[in-house]
Amino acid sequence: MSGAPQNLDNHAKFVPMFHGVAFGLIAVYTLWSLYVAVTSFSFGALMSLLLGVGVVIVMLFARLFALGVQDRVIRIEERDRLERILGAEKRDAIQGMSTDLLIGLRFASDGEVADLFNAIISEGIADRAEVKKRVKNWRADNQRI
Repeated sequence: MSGAPQNLDNHAKFVPMFHGVAFGLIAVYTLWSLYVAVTSFSFGALMSLLLGVGVVIVMLFARLFALGVQDRVIRIEERDRLERILGAEKRDAIQGMSTDLLIGLRFASDGEVADLFNAIISEGIADRAEVKKRVKNWRADNQRI
């Protein structure tokens, strides 16, 4: 990430060696294997194609698994932060909030999270992207996976 402060427009993490180089190399290999399997079919060409598809699947699931663990950690952190800021009397509402909404709230500063939390409850907001759009004072998350 560049030196610019994190915000809605630049908060998605892109790791060039993973998203660009590694995935690009695997995609090229898989597409080449598909081409070879179609143009001059053989058992070896089929096995090469299956290996390429398998590696693509492993790469995608490795990313999804890491994001899933990160989401669980964010859920725990945000529930703790919200209870600290909003008080124990809001515990049931906090515990009932979806992980998706908690992930959106993680970017709200401590000073605005209470108003945003109340807006989610009163307006029935159910979309993480909508929560992020409403954040005025962005709290950067520079440790995401």
